[in-house]
Amino acid sequence: MKFLVDAQLPIRLARLLQEAGYDTIHTRELPQQNATPDSIINSISIQEERVVITKDSDFVDSFLTVQQPYKLLLITTGNIKNADLEILFTTNLLLIVDLLSQHNYIELSRDSVIVHQ
Repeated sequence: MKFLVDAQLPIRLARLLQEAGYDTIHTRELPQQNATPDSIINSISIQEERVVITKDSDFVDSFLTVQQPYKLLLITTGNIKNADLEILFTTNLLLIVDLLSQHNYIELSRDSVIVHQ
């Protein structure tokens, strides 16, 4: 599974996913870095079949209206320390990957993983 981590999430999250064996890029690694427009992120996601990991609800709107990005993992934890976010991902990573292999849009909150149809 391949991921693209959006700008408002830490690059440490991308590194954690890479260390777990997943092909992951952060928007900071793109030519326009964290200023990359959502439309470009969506295009990369579709072309490379990458799951976009974001806190940005604009991606939800785009996904629901035009099915872009390829797949979506929405983070709805509110403000959270990077270390706590990493623990949340480490704890739920296998479940997230399993759900994303079967579904196109899931949400990760502080206390649950929600599948959206």
